[in-house]
Amino acid sequence: MDTPSHLKWTAEEAARLVRESYGSVIPQGLGVAESLYTPDEIAWLPESVTTYALGLGNPIRYADLQPGENVLDVGCGAGIDTFLAARQVAPTGIAIGLDMTPEMLARARANQKTLGLTNVEFREGRMENIPLPDASVDVVISNGVLNLSTEKGQTFRELYRVLKPGGRLVFSDSVVNGQLPRAVLDSEAAFAG
Repeated sequence: MDTPSHLKWTAEEAARLVRESYGSVIPQGLGVAESLYTPDEIAWLPESVTTYALGLGNPIRYADLQPGENVLDVGCGAGIDTFLAARQVAPTGIAIGLDMTPEMLARARANQKTLGLTNVEFREGRMENIPLPDASVDVVISNGVLNLSTEKGQTFRELYRVLKPGGRLVFSDSVVNGQLPRAVLDSEAAFAG
């Protein structure tokens, strides 16, 4: 699929920008986590999780997760939503975090080890080509990530491909109402985060 004409980067160049931006991100403090999640939701999470919260909302709040469900967190970062999902679907459900950034996946795996969660998996991959079988998850969540895809049609086809019949897609993201100025469209920093 072609990159949208309003962007100056190919899909691969855009993915590289996102990988570089999120691979080098530094802890953001507790402000984002504290503004999006309740104290009860995050009290059990170490700062190595909460200070890397980079989302725009709280998809967990609206996902109605049930014990035994399998959940995919697209663009999981350091794992905050993946861990919250894992707690809700335990003991028999699984939360799978997907990210294309090796540095974030390393943080997420270290956080999983610290938390001792056994119903969590992390996978490296892109949302445009999800490394999961068809109809393999009950719920897909994402938090501030879908806007980073230059191939939104392909991304949504993949999200629906991995969902089981009757599955749910719950995401928080930014939406632009109107045309962005050319300077913003051409800005690597504005695009990648």
